[in-house]
Amino acid sequence: MVRPGEPTLEYAAPMRALAVLLLTLAPVSATAATLLVGPGRTYHSPCAAIAVAAAGDTIQIDAGSYPGDTCAWSTDNLTLQGIGGRAVLDLTGVTPSQQKGIFVIAAPTATLENLEFTGAAISAAAGNNGAGIRHQGLNLTVRNCFFHDNQNGILGSPSTADQGTVLIENSEFAHNGAGDGFSHNLYLGNYAQVTLQYSYSHRGNVGHLFKSRAHQNLLLFNRLTDEVGGAASYEVDLPNGGTSFLIGNVIEQSATTQNPSMVAYGEESFPAGYDSHLYLVNNTLLNDRGTGTFVNDATGTIALLENNIFWNGGTVVTSAGATQTTNFVSAVSGDPKFVDVANFDVHLQAASACIDQGTAPGTAGTQSLVPGFEYVHPISSTARVGSGAIDIGAYEFFASDAGQGGGSATGGGAATGGGAGTGGGAATGGGSATGGGTVDGGAGGGSPGGLVGGCGCSSPAGRAALPLWLALLWFARRERKRPC
Repeated sequence: MVRPGEPTLEYAAPMRALAVLLLTLAPVSATAATLLVGPGRTYHSPCAAIAVAAAGDTIQIDAGSYPGDTCAWSTDNLTLQGIGGRAVLDLTGVTPSQQKGIFVIAAPTATLENLEFTGAAISAAAGNNGAGIRHQGLNLTVRNCFFHDNQNGILGSPSTADQGTVLIENSEFAHNGAGDGFSHNLYLGNYAQVTLQYSYSHRGNVGHLFKSRAHQNLLLFNRLTDEVGGAASYEVDLPNGGTSFLIGNVIEQSATTQNPSMVAYGEESFPAGYDSHLYLVNNTLLNDRGTGTFVNDATGTIALLENNIFWNGGTVVTSAGATQTTNFVSAVSGDPKFVDVANFDVHLQAASACIDQGTAPGTAGTQSLVPGFEYVHPISSTARVGSGAIDIGAYEFFASDAGQGGGSATGGGAATGGGAGTGGGAATGGGSATGGGTVDGGAGGGSPGGLVGGCGCSSPAGRAALPLWLALLWFARRERKRPC
């Protein structure tokens, strides 16, 4: 018998489950806070909010300029987000915190999104290596950020050697470097893993466009180009080797480069604990210098070069033991017929001999070597879709491709593009995310809200946006429906 006011069996189990859920979620909502920064906000500068933030907090920063704002922090798991556009941290003429960087991060984990860093510099006596971000923590995520005209864009080394991960996506690096060859657009130390994807690094000031000493390096679907008049050294430098995957990138060396090699691997030897496998798959490498070396790999490297286009003169690879499979070498095979190579649009024309001439690259351990995406300029991506055999190079041919992936070099202007796309796939900032819907310039994944399908299930994003009373009603009703 049901007493007056007692839930029927139809609703009792859902309500008990709901009570447990609310008790589980209560501590999270009570501890995490969002701090607002900007004119008229509680905090007038990012560093003012950082100084009082607690672990797990989010700091949202209104678009605009925050000149001279620099600080260090060790508070764990802070997320800093520019909102309404990029928030600009301009340190021109101001000494960086600890004479290291605009942000000096010693926290175990940190996430930065939609920010711009410029003007970080210190004296030659102090090291000549002021950075937009000086990372001294363990795990770092950077999305949709712009680093330009610093002595280093990002300079990092993990707090515990050989541990930690760095993920950089949908970001731009331009004109960083002190001009001494020891400072770079990006320089990351001996992390366990470093990933750069869907990003644009260009016009480094004598230094490298990307340098990493990580145990595993993933450079996926980026544009790394020195461009007309550029004076960068290596486009990619991996001096300690490590298991390294370069897949689907456009990499270009200028005629005025400071170094004749484009990709350098293991030139300082392989330290104990470092692997020596290099996988270079479905990239397009452009050598405007016309001489030098595309891939300069040290003795002992186990290299696979597959489905790449090597355009213009130069030695393809230095090691005699490298495995070379279905590459297109223009010095031997002629013109690959790009849409507009002068403006870095290296999509293939219909008459290209690279179409359907690649081989299926398979996997290396658990890492797929198949290029699932393509870089879209600026700092975005799209799914790579083809028919028949895979094409050679960074782009799959479609008749409508002309003008989609190149564009004139921006020369350091603020690039546009989206933030991280989530929802089950690896696409971010404009690509098609597997299992999560189309990502377009912001957070992807799932349906934007409301009930989907036909079985009464809604997306997590939609449920989060519901008022509490409606969410509770949805939860109770869902328990009565068949599972999806």
